[in-house]
Amino acid sequence: MSAEACDVVVIGGGPAGSTAAALLARRGYGVIALEKAHHPRFHIGESLLPMNLPLFERLGVLEKVRALGVFKRGADFEADNERGYNTFAFDRALGKSPPHAYQVWRQDFDRMLYAHARECGADTREGHEAIGIEQLGPRDSRLEVRTEEGRGYRIEARYVVDASGRDAFLAAKRRLRRKNAQHQSAAIFGHFRGADVRPGEDAGNISMYRFEHGWMWMIPLPDGVMSVGAVCRPDYLKQRRGRTLEFLLETLRRNPALWQRMRRAELIGNEVRVTGNYSYDSSSMGGPGWVLIGDAFAFIDPVFSSGVYLAMSGAEQAARVVDAALREPAAESSLLRRLEKRQRAGMERFSFFIYRFNEPVMRDMFRHPRNALKLEQSVISMLAGDLFDTPRVLWRLQLFKLVYGILALRDWRRWRAGHRDRLAQARAQFTGGNTPLDKV
Repeated sequence: MSAEACDVVVIGGGPAGSTAAALLARRGYGVIALEKAHHPRFHIGESLLPMNLPLFERLGVLEKVRALGVFKRGADFEADNERGYNTFAFDRALGKSPPHAYQVWRQDFDRMLYAHARECGADTREGHEAIGIEQLGPRDSRLEVRTEEGRGYRIEARYVVDASGRDAFLAAKRRLRRKNAQHQSAAIFGHFRGADVRPGEDAGNISMYRFEHGWMWMIPLPDGVMSVGAVCRPDYLKQRRGRTLEFLLETLRRNPALWQRMRRAELIGNEVRVTGNYSYDSSSMGGPGWVLIGDAFAFIDPVFSSGVYLAMSGAEQAARVVDAALREPAAESSLLRRLEKRQRAGMERFSFFIYRFNEPVMRDMFRHPRNALKLEQSVISMLAGDLFDTPRVLWRLQLFKLVYGILALRDWRRWRAGHRDRLAQARAQFTGGNTPLDKV
C-alpha cells in the first residue's frame, strides 16, 4: 500500500476528534483527521452545557454555535408544586460557568466543528475508515485506512488520537474496553413537531421526567422540533414487540406530565431509533504515542447531557498532552496519568448522581431541592459542567454525598431495593447496539 507521513492522525470526526484536530493543527502539526462517514451524519446528544461555551470561545466557534442553537436557560425536573416542575437555572451556579447553554442538531454541530478543523489546517478526510494499526515504536504508528471506494493506504504517524466514538477503535484493538458494572441502560427516541414547550424564559430548557423503568427527556431544537426519548433499563426494552414507534409512544404515556405535552405532536421522518449498551470505560486512556478521547475512552448515561462537554474538554486537554509529548517525550507518561486522573474524576462526579438518579432517595432530593449550605447551587454547577477546577463547588458536592448517605440510612429499605435493582440491570444482557430504526 502507498504510505504517507504526518505528525498526528485523529480517528473520528465528532466533537472530540474535531477539537483535537483543530487545536493541534493550530500549533503547527501536520494533522490528518479521518471520518468513516460523511457529514452531516445522525448523532444523538443534542443538549450542551454552559461549560462548553468558554471552550467554544477558545476554539473560535462560539458565534457559529449560537447561530445553530436554541437558547437553554437551565434544566427542569418534575416536582410537587403548582407548575409540576423545578427549574435548575444555570445563572444560580456557584462558580464562573456561563448562565446559559444551547440545544443543537448534532449533525449540524458536528459538521461545523469538522469544517472548523479543516479551516485550522487539518487534512480532513471523510469516507476514510481506520481498519488496522501497528505500533513499531513510541513515535512510529502505522495506520491502515480504507476509503469508501475500496482503496487502501497507510498513514505513518508520530501520534494517534483515537476519537472513534463508541466504535472504540484502539480500545477494541488493545482489549481495553470494560463494561460498567455499576450501571447499564438503553435508549429509544425520535424527533417530533408540535410538542408543547415550557412557557416564557424556560422555553429552551431540557426537561427530565421519570417513570418506573428509567427516565425521559424533552429537548427543544431549532425550527420547532422536539427530541423526545426514554433511557430505560435493558430488561424493559427487551419487552418491545411489533413496531418500535408503538413501543416508544406506549413508553412516553407512562409519564402523564410528559404525555400532556405530546398530545399534538407528530413524529418526523417516520423514524424511531434504539441504542443500547450505554455505559463503559477503558482500562487505560493512553500510552506512548496514543491517547483515547471522548466516547472512544468512556461513555456514561446521558441524563445530565455530559457527553459533548466531557469529550471536548478531554480533547482540549489531550491536545496539550500530545503537543508536550512530541516536544518533550520524557514528560509524556506523567502527563497522560494526570490527564486520565482528571478525566476520571469528572466522570465520577457526574456518575454519583447518574447511578442514583432513579433511586428513591435521589429522586426525592431532586423533587424537593433545598439550598442549605448552597447544596442546591452546587448541583446546578454540576449540571452546568463545572466539575474540575472550582473548589467551592467540589467540596459542596462532597457534602451533598454525605447528606445523601444520611438520608439513605434513614430510608435504607427503599435505598437497598433501588441499589439492588440497579446492579441487577448492570448485569443484564442487551444487544440493541446502535440499531436503526423503525420505519412507520
